[in-house]
Amino acid sequence: MAQGMKADAVLSANAEASERIDDAVRAFTLNFGDPNAPLAQAREADPDCAMADILQAWILTLSNDSVQVARARELIDGVPEAGLTVREADNLAALRLATRGQWPSAVDVLDRHLMNDPFDLAAHQCALRLDGYLGRFHREAARASRALPFWSKDDPGYGIMLSFYGFGLEELGDFARAEDIARAAAELEPYGYWPHHAVSHVLEMTGRPDDGVAWMEGRLPYWSDPKCNNRVHIWWHKALFHVERGEFDEALRLYDEEILPVMRPVGTQLCNPTSLLWRLETLGCDAGDRWLRQFELWQKQLQGMSSPFTEIHAAMAALRAGDRAAYETVVSGMKRSAAAGGEITPAYRDVAIPIAEAMARFVDRDYAGAVDGLLGARSELSRMGGSIAQRDLVEWTLTAAAIGAGQRNVALSLANERLALRPESAVNRHFLKDAEAIAA
Repeated sequence: MAQGMKADAVLSANAEASERIDDAVRAFTLNFGDPNAPLAQAREADPDCAMADILQAWILTLSNDSVQVARARELIDGVPEAGLTVREADNLAALRLATRGQWPSAVDVLDRHLMNDPFDLAAHQCALRLDGYLGRFHREAARASRALPFWSKDDPGYGIMLSFYGFGLEELGDFARAEDIARAAAELEPYGYWPHHAVSHVLEMTGRPDDGVAWMEGRLPYWSDPKCNNRVHIWWHKALFHVERGEFDEALRLYDEEILPVMRPVGTQLCNPTSLLWRLETLGCDAGDRWLRQFELWQKQLQGMSSPFTEIHAAMAALRAGDRAAYETVVSGMKRSAAAGGEITPAYRDVAIPIAEAMARFVDRDYAGAVDGLLGARSELSRMGGSIAQRDLVEWTLTAAAIGAGQRNVALSLANERLALRPESAVNRHFLKDAEAIAA
């Protein structure tokens, strides 16, 4: 253990409050259990516990819900800056930026903070999540590699820290190391979201759907527990493995029986079910009235959104639900964000709006127009946010559009590219077959 690296980790002079904060951090970073209950207990034990309000504000901010973010701003406005520890002050500074949509600057503050306090597990997750909104999940590999040498395997939360590293490596494309590290982390923290999630991504990105289904089913009791706060996302991963195996009916069954019953009207949860139905429809499946039922949840999110990734998915859901007025509302909001001059303005202008407009052309069967729009945004795709697997929705739609447009050379090129990465994918073989059938 390096000398001088244990930062001011005592989060309250009250021992009971400090223990409850530790409980909240564990639930928050495992994504398992309710961190709000121990935060309330910490406030009862120590009404002046600033970290309780700071953690609560992070949870609200990371929802990307405009109402919740407004609540977070009110909460941190009540935190007095005098007498804060370095950990509290640094988190508060990052929060002030994050709640104003200045995500890159917030991550910069957290990165500097974590160089001095590599044991702030909550700050690690906040930086990871914000980088995800920026399409920069891969940066977690560097952040975790800086921190882990200061950790001991005996430290509480070591398995969680290791899982952050595994996911960062996966997004960096170092799949072999990512899988080994994430599997090791899953043994240490079987209920942890991040280790299971990282292995799922590796198996998706390396085109191993059979292994993916086996991984999911072998660990079903851990990730499907109601205490798993991100189980909608994990069910989405399982459904994707079935799609890749050509088992479309099973993917729809998972949507109906496992995903829909636990979906909440929160953009970060709704994006993946939207993506699932969209992918299936490009393959000829009929989602029926599922779009209308899903869009009822999206309706509560359409005002005040502040995430390119979320807004792209909201626009797609509106299109599939046949609500052009709602689609125009979303795109108008994106255009206001593009003109607002904030840190993520270029992502709206150069990526999110062109993608949303191209998706409308795709739905209107203007496949050539969709190809032009999506090809133009492709080189900057990461800036829409999300993981590589999530952004593949755009690449997937581009391939389907090229086939629909009868652009044989473009379609063949894209299908061959997809097959090179995932040769066992029934979807990619389907794309190649359709591309080859286009008249030369």
